[in-house]
Amino acid sequence: MKKKTKVGRRESRNTTAYFFLFPYWLLFIVFIVIPIVIAIGLSFTSFNAIERPTFVGFLNYINLFTKDAVFMQYVVPKTVAFALVVGPGGYVLSFLLAWALSRLHRIPRTILALIMYSPTMTSGVAMTVLWKIMFGGDQTGYVNSWLIRLGIINEPIIWLTNSTYLLPIVIGIGLWSSMGVGFLAILAGILNADESLYEAAAIDGVKNSFQEMFYITIPTMKSQMLFAAVMAIVNAFRNGTISSSLAGNPTPGYAAQLMVNHIEDYGFIRYEMGYAAAVSVVLLLIIYAFSLISRRMFSED
Repeated sequence: MKKKTKVGRRESRNTTAYFFLFPYWLLFIVFIVIPIVIAIGLSFTSFNAIERPTFVGFLNYINLFTKDAVFMQYVVPKTVAFALVVGPGGYVLSFLLAWALSRLHRIPRTILALIMYSPTMTSGVAMTVLWKIMFGGDQTGYVNSWLIRLGIINEPIIWLTNSTYLLPIVIGIGLWSSMGVGFLAILAGILNADESLYEAAAIDGVKNSFQEMFYITIPTMKSQMLFAAVMAIVNAFRNGTISSSLAGNPTPGYAAQLMVNHIEDYGFIRYEMGYAAAVSVVLLLIIYAFSLISRRMFSED
């Protein structure tokens, strides 16, 4: 028998790699690519989930930007406000907390990291019950009880139906639950940094931890920073569970109506699937645009 050449052995190894990649690609195509293609196709139709879809061209997109007053006056501004605070805010908070935890010993670091990551692992229903108790509209609500005891307010505030307070509450909960896989990726990147770089920097005149963070830590972990940035953007724009769970859908006065809530409203309450698909495509393009910006910011080039 002829011995396999180096090229033949390399092709054999490639075949093995393709074999192991096949389940991932299959799931990616079935649950990501195909739904996106279907959503794009449905966005050009009028579809009520019962009758056959009717092609309407760009009518859904035209109505979205010219006739949907709720979308332009409430949904877009609220989504932008939520994303600008929770996205960058959660990202910076993740980095600072990961950097602070990296200064601790292994056991307390592990315990605190688990505590910070726990909101991500907890189901949304359980968290909704918790926050509804915290912001209860009578004197039994913890926030009202504390404020009354401190003399800040004289009577309970109905937090979850008040358009003034609803969006800040949703933003606060979004920040609290933003310690996801991006936080873990940053923590792992900091812990796996090359110690020799810090030793060389100390010789070159780096004097404190903040200088180490800006001149060594951040430049050496751009891949983890990019991953965390993309995850923060995606989570900020796709997070609509908080507001709908706390105040229903649509929220009172559209005070915390995000794009995801708008999609659910038209798709699963009004059953205007074509219009909901158009909104979802717009949301996808927004997320993709911000992801490209993040990629350029943390590019290795």
